[in-house]
Amino acid sequence: MPISNKQLGRSTQKTQQRFESWIKAIGLPLLVIVAVGSASADNSVQESGPNHYGRRHAYAVGLWGDLPYSAAQEVGVTALINDMNTQPLAFTVHDGDLKAGSGECTDTVYTKALGYFNALKAPAMFTPGDNDWTDCDRTANYNSLVQLDKERALFFSTPFSLGQRKLRQEVQTEALCLSAAGTFVPCVENRRWTLGQVTYATLNVQGSCNNLCDKAPDPNEYAARNEANIRWLKETFAQAKSRHSVAVMLISQANPGWDLSDPTRAPLRDPLSLKEKTAGGVDSTTDGFQDFLLALRGEVIAFKKPVAYVHGDSHYFRIDKPFLDASGRRLENFTRVETFGNNQGNGVNDVQWLKVVIDAGSREVFSYQPQIVPANRVAVPAP
Repeated sequence: MPISNKQLGRSTQKTQQRFESWIKAIGLPLLVIVAVGSASADNSVQESGPNHYGRRHAYAVGLWGDLPYSAAQEVGVTALINDMNTQPLAFTVHDGDLKAGSGECTDTVYTKALGYFNALKAPAMFTPGDNDWTDCDRTANYNSLVQLDKERALFFSTPFSLGQRKLRQEVQTEALCLSAAGTFVPCVENRRWTLGQVTYATLNVQGSCNNLCDKAPDPNEYAARNEANIRWLKETFAQAKSRHSVAVMLISQANPGWDLSDPTRAPLRDPLSLKEKTAGGVDSTTDGFQDFLLALRGEVIAFKKPVAYVHGDSHYFRIDKPFLDASGRRLENFTRVETFGNNQGNGVNDVQWLKVVIDAGSREVFSYQPQIVPANRVAVPAP
């Protein structure tokens, strides 16, 4: 049965009350997240149920992000969730940004999002976005690390996904990331799982140059989390190789910029050295992505099999191959996937999602089907 805004509101209100009680009980400014247990050594997920995609082992997943940014988009997200729930999805992933960057980082933003995720029938994964925590420093009432602590506690307190069906995930349990208390805590938002010979992982890589620029940047927080992300990245590819995975999908929030072609939607970057460039063509002094991209490029080349890198951030749906090696040759096995997201400038807001069909027996493994939600069509209404 489709969810309604009224039903979702009741669920969100209950979640809000529980969350507020929890906040008062522990005092978030002093919060230190306790390490959750990692998933078992065999964290692969067994396939079950009928096959709807033409091959015995094929299945589909749903990707979305950068939503909702407005009240109108909240209505659209309800329609999007109902649309996802009509399709047999193995899991869904939201790649960050639960609100507009200029909006306040109230607890309601997080609890409302939890209601959205738990309204999904399929296991629901989430990786934080800069609007959710890094950019909260733009408003005097908020501290970015306090906000990230809240997200870690609310969305990532167990090794299981969100959603009506749960999926157990491997968690980065080493105390490598910084908390608001200044202590090192597990990067519990970094997750990994395997399904149908494909290895998946989320990584906390952020827009706003990964917390090295914008208001109140935090170089120490960046350095710790960047090291943790690179470690998680390398471990993911090592696990994929040991499991004989046929492909890897990585999901993060930031569009780090890949080349010199898109200054309106991403940082400019020398595609050979992967150094970020300013508008004047000189090397940027605040590059929060080069080290990560160099590590990613090395792993993609060594893996040889298909790699999909999913992100949001710049609000422009696209699927392309912008990654080059140090000699300028295109990495044929790498695909960048940017999900639909808030785009109020085009007059329709793009409250849509992307279905990816995964077929381990096919050459490219991933195939992509944009899903335009009938209830969210504006320029060309549904027939």
